[in-house]
Amino acid sequence: MFSNKHNNLINLIKDSQSLKFIDVESNKIYYLNDMLFDLDTMDLPRSLGFLYLDTSLISLKVYLTFLNSPHALVLLSDSIDLKLKENLEDSYLPTFIIDSKRAKIPKYTTDKITGNASIIDLHINTSYTTKLHENIKILLSTSGTTGSPKLVKLSEDNILKNALSICEYLPIATTDVTPLNLPLHYSYGLSVLHSNAISGTTIVCGLPDILNKDFWNYLEEHKFTSIAGVPFIYEMLKRIGFMKKSYPSLKYITQAGGNLSQNIKMEFYEYCNDNAIEFFVMYGQTEATARISYVPPADLKNKITSIGKPIKNGKITIDDKTGELLYSGPNVFGGYANEIENLACWEDIVHLRTGDLADKDEHGFYYIKGRLKRIVKVFGNRINLDEIEAYLKSRLNMSLLACTGIDDKILLIAHSNEALNESELKKAIFASYKIQGSAIKFKYFEELPKNKSDKIDYNKIILQYLDN
Repeated sequence: MFSNKHNNLINLIKDSQSLKFIDVESNKIYYLNDMLFDLDTMDLPRSLGFLYLDTSLISLKVYLTFLNSPHALVLLSDSIDLKLKENLEDSYLPTFIIDSKRAKIPKYTTDKITGNASIIDLHINTSYTTKLHENIKILLSTSGTTGSPKLVKLSEDNILKNALSICEYLPIATTDVTPLNLPLHYSYGLSVLHSNAISGTTIVCGLPDILNKDFWNYLEEHKFTSIAGVPFIYEMLKRIGFMKKSYPSLKYITQAGGNLSQNIKMEFYEYCNDNAIEFFVMYGQTEATARISYVPPADLKNKITSIGKPIKNGKITIDDKTGELLYSGPNVFGGYANEIENLACWEDIVHLRTGDLADKDEHGFYYIKGRLKRIVKVFGNRINLDEIEAYLKSRLNMSLLACTGIDDKILLIAHSNEALNESELKKAIFASYKIQGSAIKFKYFEELPKNKSDKIDYNKIILQYLDN
């Protein structure tokens, strides 16, 4: 139906004869042909589409269907605040939108697409004809669920090469049963899907939150062989007693999405070592399609604070002048889009500047020392501190406010407003950015700390908060 240029990845997935999908809600098994909607009635040239997704069977069907098409796709969380959705759509003018949360969308006509007893709404505006560079296939937000207009441009070759590299080091087998417990709009979750799909595993979708008791009932019922998680998930698994039980079906677990504390990481390493489970600690960025490096499980005990060594076909170097970690490989993105005009071009980026300061030891293992930029990860979501700070200043109509992050766990809001309603502000931040209230802390200052240039001194804010 489409040229090979647009479906190398889907062809590899189609070649996976053992690939199947289980929907826990219906307890039915589906094969790839069952997962594809009929797009024959959708008579559109290559266009830009917005797909608002979760981890349900329908979302997976939607994604695989449009992966098997020439269209360029922006993948977003279906739980983004409506106003943020509308702002993004006004910025990029997608030709078509799929969003189960909206029956109608202004300026769009609503059609239907069908497939294997499923019918979904397709919102179309054929007057929106975005100029797209031929390399662009997937666009992901740089800020998780925040609805930031800044998008990472990825080609199908980026996605394919990264998935193949991941398959080289993870012990994925056709007999595996893989839970799709991370969002599809998140590069980590998408990489789990791609690497397991081309390997022909059984992929389980429609799962409840990993902290929900039913998730663990499904693990026992379907015998999951792996689990993927960001630091917050592992911290919560420790709290709910994960390591007090055994899970005979588990072969390996993976951790990425930020730095997991050394103590917790070591506890999971020891648990996995005692239970014949391989524990893969990994490092990556959306700009590298997902994965940059990993620590082999056999080395983890002695390299517990390391991000490991680069994946196959990837190369890590350190900038001599700044100490910044640089990455090169076939999975490096084609630049950012901040507005619709950026979708017409593609940058050939030799070195991805990660924004992380790094060291390398005598055995070739890399270690992150800190960040150059004001971007942090909280609960696995990348947060642009400047974006949050601007939002709060606008909402509160005040300038005496600053945002910073601590150890990938805390969003710290420093302010000079004694009447600030912290509870209400937490609710507002969660509603717009989906940052849990437990990760948001406040610190009152009579006067916000400044440096010699009369700019906000974020380091002093952190130090004074920690001192208390």
